[in-house]
Amino acid sequence: MRTSEASVERRKSSSRDVLADAIKRRHAILFVGAGVSMAVGLPSWQSLVDHLLKELDLSPDVIDGMSDGYQLLAEFYRLKQGGMGPLRSWLDRTWKVAPDRVAESQLHKLIVELDFPAIYTTNYDRNLETAFEVHNKPYAKIANAKQMADAADGVTHIIKYHGDFDDDASLVLTETDFLDRLSFDSPLDIKFRADALGRTILFIGYSMSDPNIRLLLHGIWQTWERSGHRDHRPRSFVFMPSSNPVQEAMLARWGITLLTPESGACADDALVAFLADIHARTRPS
Repeated sequence: MRTSEASVERRKSSSRDVLADAIKRRHAILFVGAGVSMAVGLPSWQSLVDHLLKELDLSPDVIDGMSDGYQLLAEFYRLKQGGMGPLRSWLDRTWKVAPDRVAESQLHKLIVELDFPAIYTTNYDRNLETAFEVHNKPYAKIANAKQMADAADGVTHIIKYHGDFDDDASLVLTETDFLDRLSFDSPLDIKFRADALGRTILFIGYSMSDPNIRLLLHGIWQTWERSGHRDHRPRSFVFMPSSNPVQEAMLARWGITLLTPESGACADDALVAFLADIHARTRPS
C-alpha cells in the first residue's frame, strides 16, 4: 500500500473509532434515509412519480427538469383530489415489506444492535419499527408532539421526521409541506436541533444530491457557528458507498466527515460491512 493510501486508511480508522466510541457511550444518534429501505426491497421514489402521473393522467414531460418532481406532483394531486387519503393508502400498501424480509436483513439487525438512543428517519415506511419488533427490542415511535410527550425513557426513539402513515397530518410529502418545514420550527425540528447540539450524528442511506438533507446539514453547522462554541461541536459523519472530492469538501465545510468503504469492500454490501465494523469496534476488546 502506498504511503498516501496508508494515510487515508489511518484517517478512516480514526474516524470510525471516534464514531464507535460515541455509540458505545450512547452519545450518537442515527439519521436514516431511503437507501436503507430500498435495501429490503422498497420501491424507489420513481415508483411514486409513475403512480402520480398515472393517477393524474399526465405525461412524464410535465416534470422534466424538476429535481423533486414528486413533491410538485403530490401537491397537484392534493389540489385535484381535495386530500391525500387515497395516495396515503396506496403508499401504505405499496411501501410495505413483509416482517420476514426485515427479519432477514443484516442491515436492520445491525441498526437495532447498535442501540442508538434516537433514530431519525425521513422514510414513511414502518421497516425500522418492524426491525425492532422482530428482534424483540422496545422502542417508541414519534411522529408528532403528543407522541414526543408520551415516549418512554430508556428505549430507542424512532422519530419519523417526515411523518408516519398512521397520522396523515404528520406527512411531509407535497411541495407546500416541504416549504413549511424550511423554517425548522416544528416540535420534531426543535427536538432534532437539541439532539444535534449535544450528540454525534451518523447519516446513512442518503444522497447528498437531496437538497433537503443539504439544508439540514447546513442548519446544524449554522447553529454551532452562531453558538460561539463551534470548537466543542461533537463530530458527525455521513457514510456513502464511494468517495467524491466535491461532496467531501462541501461536507467538511459544514463540519461533517465523509466515511466510505474500506479498500476492497464489495460495493453492494458496503453499508452492512461498515455498520458491522462499527459494531465490532463498540465491543470490548
